[in-house]
Amino acid sequence: MYSKEMIDDLNNKAKTIRRNVIKSIGIGTAGHVGGSCSSADLVTALYFYKMKYDPKNPKMENRDRFLLSKGHVAVLQYAAMAEAGFFPVADLKHTKDVGFHLQGHPDYLKTPGIEAGTGSLGQGLSLGLGMALGLKDDGLNSRVYVLCGDGELAEGQIWEAAMAAKAFNADNLLAIVDHNKLQAMGPIQERLDITPLPEKWAAFGWHVIEINGHNMEEILTALDHAETIKGKPTVIIAHTIKGKGVSFAENTVSCHNVLLTDEMYHQALSDLS
Repeated sequence: MYSKEMIDDLNNKAKTIRRNVIKSIGIGTAGHVGGSCSSADLVTALYFYKMKYDPKNPKMENRDRFLLSKGHVAVLQYAAMAEAGFFPVADLKHTKDVGFHLQGHPDYLKTPGIEAGTGSLGQGLSLGLGMALGLKDDGLNSRVYVLCGDGELAEGQIWEAAMAAKAFNADNLLAIVDHNKLQAMGPIQERLDITPLPEKWAAFGWHVIEINGHNMEEILTALDHAETIKGKPTVIIAHTIKGKGVSFAENTVSCHNVLLTDEMYHQALSDLS
């Protein structure tokens, strides 16, 4: 269904975005390597395959909306947005500089193309639901994509939004769960265990798609399939690897938010070359 050239191009773009994440964090600075790299393939598919938007007109009325509910990995969204043309790639090296337009969490007041301030975990799905219902009321054929972390699913507001989304038949809403099984302080199953995810979301009335979140063809197929579902919202549960692509970060809890030494910085760029 998808050409090898398309898949190769998207995989290469995901690698570039991961490199941009590392460059954005820089040497001697802490940054969210783990969750950014686990989600990079998903965000690449959204920005460079699925979503409709215009980087020159970020408020285009009929644009699709993307909400990074796990807003602590803002460097990932910035890396994708820079490649998409919202602002120069050179801006990434100033991420988190005081007063700059790329802050530590997404800020819609500062960054054109950001839809909402996120990072207070658990709120993104509620925001996305409100946007999805507003789009329906306005008669716009646009979709809302919300990327959640699996650790974030311990927040009660997620499940309130999940219930409401089904009650209001929000079939233009797609939640994507970055299911890397690790959160800041350890494995999710050793904290507030929210597994099994497919059965839980299905019980809340959602259409459930389960994929390998690093297989680009599976990601594209899932995104296309979600658009065919009517009368209920859809969730993609993407099985991923924390820190994917960076040797020292893969499946490593301490790299959820890690200070990169000179050696680590250059190792990560080498791994992603």
